Amino acid sequence: MSYIDIPDEVREVFKLWRPTPLVRARRLEKALGTPARIYYKYEGTSPAGSHKPNTAVPQAYFNKVEGVKKLTTETGAGQWGSALAFATCLLDMECEVWQVRASYDAKPYRKTIMQTWGATLHPSPSPLTASGRAILEKDPTSPGSLGMAISEAVEVAAADPNARYALGSVLNHVLLHQTIIGEEALLQLAKIGEKPDVVVACTGGGSNFGGLTFPILREKMAGKMNPVIRAVEPAACPSLTKGKYCYDYGDTAGLTPLVKMHTLGHNFVPDPIHAGGLRYHGMAPLVSHIYELGLIEAISIPQKECFDAAIAFARTEGIVPAPEPTHALAAAVREALLCKETGESKCILTALCGHGHFDMASYEKYLSGEMQDLEYPEEKVAAALKDLPVVE
Repeated sequence: MSYIDIPDEVREVFKLWRPTPLVRARRLEKALGTPARIYYKYEGTSPAGSHKPNTAVPQAYFNKVEGVKKLTTETGAGQWGSALAFATCLLDMECEVWQVRASYDAKPYRKTIMQTWGATLHPSPSPLTASGRAILEKDPTSPGSLGMAISEAVEVAAADPNARYALGSVLNHVLLHQTIIGEEALLQLAKIGEKPDVVVACTGGGSNFGGLTFPILREKMAGKMNPVIRAVEPAACPSLTKGKYCYDYGDTAGLTPLVKMHTLGHNFVPDPIHAGGLRYHGMAPLVSHIYELGLIEAISIPQKECFDAAIAFARTEGIVPAPEPTHALAAAVREALLCKETGESKCILTALCGHGHFDMASYEKYLSGEMQDLEYPEEKVAAALKDLPVVE
């Protein structure tokens, strides 16, 4: 077994919030009346409020070492854009962000925090790029998607010799950076004599899921533990459970390399669910690969059930979760209630990958009864899959 050392400069920044706490959700357990033991690894303690700085800081650092002056990127809910703005601020670099229009409009204070750290922010699709203009020409009211925002950020970086594009999920190096979550969790669980029986994590592009579960999967493959590892995705954008495993573009305009992954089609525009960070058409190739091998399970959950779990968690544990990890919380609640029926005292582990302080509009929709479950858009996906690239 070999490890890649974290550079000292990156470790110095990590000291601002790492290690993050592993917390037993005793009050939630009591409210559910379950014999299960629920633990959550809380990544909301980072300056940006999520797990995203775990990769933003090393990506900015390695680009800085190579002489890069500016990073461009996309963001959905705004967690990744905030994280990269934070990282580039500390490393005295420029940062330009394209945020999916639906989230840009719903979460105005994400713009403010990115600007506070010195970033420039645009809604996507925008008239600033050829790919953005092409999309707006077809649909002037487009809600945007992560695929569209990626196209715009890549286009701008490709035209600037001093700039590079940085991605916040999906790619191998991102998942590598995020494994600090699972590595810490294993050490923390060992200190209290626990091993997980079930591990659940929300899954959009795969960074949070891979970060928590890959170190645990390593231990499982070595015969040291035997947990069920379950990916949880939104019912309205279920790339693992409904997507096709094939080569596809990572962006809408087809500017990125082809990658083999579970995809709903690079032209698929997900409905504007409240978990904006999970509105991506594809899945990390590594996550897709282990799913195909049968090493993990995957389920999808509608957003109202997720917010049911979020409210229960907030009213017992005190933390208001971001909409993305509510999917994992809903799966953890399902498992805990099953343990209530069977009498099993399972150890359930999840990652609470961020707080929901910028997501009050979503909570307001839920609390007012206005939130609706969005069905799997079968016809839209079928149309998008017809445009998959032909690979000989």
